[in-house]
Amino acid sequence: MTVVPASHFQHRHLLGIEGLSPPEITLLLDHAEACVEQNRRVDKKQSLLRGLTQINLFFEDSTRTRTSFELAGKRLGADVINMSVSTSAVKKGETLIDTAMTLNAMRPDVLVVRHGASGAVQLLAQKVDCAVINAGDGAHEHPTQALLDALTIRRRLGRLGGLVVAICGDILHSRVARSNICLLNAMGAQVRLIAPPTLIPSFVERLGVEVHHDMRSGLKDADIVMMLRLQLERMQGAFVPSTREYFHFYGLDYDKLSVAKPDALIMHPGPMNRGIEIDSEVADDIHRSVIREQVEMGVAVRMAVLEILTGRLRNDRGGE
Repeated sequence: MTVVPASHFQHRHLLGIEGLSPPEITLLLDHAEACVEQNRRVDKKQSLLRGLTQINLFFEDSTRTRTSFELAGKRLGADVINMSVSTSAVKKGETLIDTAMTLNAMRPDVLVVRHGASGAVQLLAQKVDCAVINAGDGAHEHPTQALLDALTIRRRLGRLGGLVVAICGDILHSRVARSNICLLNAMGAQVRLIAPPTLIPSFVERLGVEVHHDMRSGLKDADIVMMLRLQLERMQGAFVPSTREYFHFYGLDYDKLSVAKPDALIMHPGPMNRGIEIDSEVADDIHRSVIREQVEMGVAVRMAVLEILTGRLRNDRGGE
């Protein structure tokens, strides 16, 4: 795989999609394309990150994201450490900044961080010398999820510009939605949000999207239907009457999907709550569902991000 010159990517960290230009997004996606092919070979291991240390620091539980970052780092040859916050000094009262300073003293090259508070990853990035990748912070951003979603769409449909993408469900609590809105708007797609009023953020008019409270109007002629998990763990109060009623009005089934384009792709970032936000038959549709492809693209995207950021890091350090 050809190494993309770090000078083409002007960011030391990947903290969000906001602030990335369309050429930078395209660079990341193009590089991830090469990683897809590498991952489908029998011998997947490379030595591009040999000698570099990657720490995965997850303050929130994750299966897909942490595992794919771990795979990505190992396939590039990095030394990967998964730090368990549940048994760390954080549980003993250590602050985020103290944790950052402690880890910085160990001289890692990359920190992959997931945190429950919006802005926490950016704060940590200000305190360390290494590259930092945001693996999800509160309800703020999840940049690599948006990139893997974009890669999945582009590989299937050949483009992002001009597509109608309907993002449906718990918009209010979703960092996935925010990152996707930023990326899709930047790349020229038309974004629609579909949710009950209680799950639409108050600042939605600033996002450059259409808002629908009815699935049929929002899904009409859509090219992509991106379902979101109902994040009950982040809800304090009654945002929906019941999960049964939520599925009746906002769960994706073939009846609601019938107004989208006949070949509309079905996406979900996972984990899925079957029977709440999506019907099992729709989720498992072998012709239209790309949910499993999203998982595969996740490893490729994270490999691309790791390689590009560490390339920039080597340049900043004078090629050491």
